[in-house]
Amino acid sequence: MLVKMNDATATSAIEGFGAALNGVPLAMRKSMTYDRGREMAQHAKITQQTGVAIYFCDPHSPWQRGSNENINGLIRQYLPKGTDLSIHSQQELNAIALQLNMRPRKRFDFKCPIEAMSEVMQEAMAVRHDAPASIQ
Repeated sequence: MLVKMNDATATSAIEGFGAALNGVPLAMRKSMTYDRGREMAQHAKITQQTGVAIYFCDPHSPWQRGSNENINGLIRQYLPKGTDLSIHSQQELNAIALQLNMRPRKRFDFKCPIEAMSEVMQEAMAVRHDAPASIQ
């Protein structure tokens, strides 16, 4: 998911992450690991709005966010470092995200992220349907 933000402030992060994450089924909203950017200064509000636990890696330790660093590299194929992101619309970002999500990944046994997400969603729905009616 790529989300256009007005700027790199904590307020924009709350609005952007809140809207994007709340559009994802709860079964898919577990946690995210972020770097220590100032836009995450109010991370507790994002957790409160979305139910997503937010963790931070240690300073100067990108290996603690390996899959995130990998996707950042893939995004840079479309949006090179130094690109003025303000000129890109949410529709353009959605198109880039779709292309990336249709790309097979080793970490998903060479399935694309859309396939992996679909499988997790199907499993979550199966568990939900197997639960007693009082829990649903």
